[in-house]
Amino acid sequence: MIDDEGNQLGIMTPFDALKVAREKTLDLVEVSPTAQPPVCRIMDYGKYLYQQEKREREAKKHQHQIVVKEVKFRINVDDHDYDTKKNHVLRFLGEGDKVKATIFFRGREMTRQSLGRGILDRLIQDLGDKAIVEFRPRQEGNTLHLILAPPKVQAPAKPPKSDAPKAEKSAAPRPPQAAPAPVAPAQPASKPEKSEPTPTPPAQ
Repeated sequence: MIDDEGNQLGIMTPFDALKVAREKTLDLVEVSPTAQPPVCRIMDYGKYLYQQEKREREAKKHQHQIVVKEVKFRINVDDHDYDTKKNHVLRFLGEGDKVKATIFFRGREMTRQSLGRGILDRLIQDLGDKAIVEFRPRQEGNTLHLILAPPKVQAPAKPPKSDAPKAEKSAAPRPPQAAPAPVAPAQPASKPEKSEPTPTPPAQ
């Protein structure tokens, strides 16, 4: 058993463990039922549940759920309306959401599907590297849609190791060295005198 301060109290009977917990006006909670013997801990169970719920709420705050936002265009959209909708797309992508750009054809507009594809192709070109095309423009019934995703954030590249310290070290002035002592000119070597061959005595 473990008390409220994390100290090991050793193996105890359930009756004794409950008695210790009640003396401290705390709860006896089984934290590891599969252990042999089971492990119990003395704690304020209500406070424990509150802290656990608080940690889960904090974790959810830092999690961003990707949502698909839809922006609708018309084949006869003017430049001002197009720029407004394009800015909406950029804002949604900047917030980390995906964007579904949709063109809905009405009646005879189905015969002018090329205009709708031209608008979506223009949108892809205008966004450039600010968006990733997940699905190219595809036709489903009388609707043409395109799925865009925010660009992936790349980790900053490590700067290359600079050789500046080495260069500074090599460029440091060297201490002056003493001038070398003059060396006397070498004398020409004298030619060795030719020695007369020693006569060999005649054989007896």
